Amino acid sequence: MSDNDQNRYLCFMLGKEEYAIPLLTVREVIAVPEITPVPQTPSHFVGIMNLRGQVISVLDLRSKLGIKPNASADTAVIICDLHPNSLGVIVDKVESVLNPDPTHLSPRPQMENSKANDYVTGIYRKEERLILLIDIAKALGATDLGLAARTSGEQKKAA
Repeated sequence: MSDNDQNRYLCFMLGKEEYAIPLLTVREVIAVPEITPVPQTPSHFVGIMNLRGQVISVLDLRSKLGIKPNASADTAVIICDLHPNSLGVIVDKVESVLNPDPTHLSPRPQMENSKANDYVTGIYRKEERLILLIDIAKALGATDLGLAARTSGEQKKAA
């Protein structure tokens, strides 16, 4: 793994805003597959999917962060490796891979009483646009990660 890999991000759209997560957390990007709903889960927990024999929990990142979805043919699922589990997050559109110039990075703004303080790791200024760099595990939170692990784990036992 090179230093270059450490500084690359996958950029995607949620609503009209751009976000990016470290490329090292991304296993792959797929079209939205058939998803099996799981009863009595939070509304942003879409369900589970089968990815080449592995049961993966799928969450809607837009819903989790309170962003109005902009569903289209570009809607995708980013499969993230959040050790020890993999998790799918639905986004409106995957844009590109970024290798940001460190001189265009800013620290996250301090926001009073905002959960964004926990998961926004920085801001990338790209031309006239601002891209929020986020920690996907912190954005989802321990409750969602635990639910995803239990749901995937229960399905593995049942298989």
